Amino acid sequence: MTTHDTLTEGWTRDQMAARAAKELRDGFYVNLGIGIPTLVANHVPEGMTVTLQSENGMLGIGPFPFAGEEDPDLINAGKQTISQLPQTSYFDSAQSFAMIRGGHIDLAVLGGMEVSEKGDLANWMVPGKMIKGMGGAMDLVAGVKKIIVVMEHVSKNGDPKFIPACMLPLTGRNVVDMIITDLAVFQRPDHDSPFKLVELAPGVSREEVREKTTAAYTE
Repeated sequence: MTTHDTLTEGWTRDQMAARAAKELRDGFYVNLGIGIPTLVANHVPEGMTVTLQSENGMLGIGPFPFAGEEDPDLINAGKQTISQLPQTSYFDSAQSFAMIRGGHIDLAVLGGMEVSEKGDLANWMVPGKMIKGMGGAMDLVAGVKKIIVVMEHVSKNGDPKFIPACMLPLTGRNVVDMIITDLAVFQRPDHDSPFKLVELAPGVSREEVREKTTAAYTE
């Protein structure tokens, strides 16, 4: 059996989102990227006030609507139907990006294709594949106070995604503060420090994380 065939328990996509939600703090303004990060909205701790912001012009995003209750006019930046709250406000993209670029968003949870050991992020395109554009990703990693990347630990073909240097086009250099994968959590206190393995998913060993990670990190 090869390393890539090793069976693990680890976290599901929803459990990864729940782990990311543990980083939320009362009063935070938060932007959620497409994919797994959108699930974070369903795991905001009870009693905590967190305001979700979407770069397409919405502040105060509620959880995903139940089947049959969707409003096609209410969508997030990933074009998924969402719900509104009593305090929801709407505005144009210029105002939305002024919030992001002005440093008014406390936390962004984004997906990732690759993260380097230096904190570089690649999450917007694969050469040779048709894409719709970068969207707000470059602005988010440059303007938001803390960046968490939630992603599978390895690609579909088993290649590590936490690597020494990104091979795909970059979204930003030295921007990632925390990485949450289906196997583990890595964190660093500042952008001059290396990432440290701070948590293992259930059923996952340190040895397995080392086998499936080519980036340098501390334990």
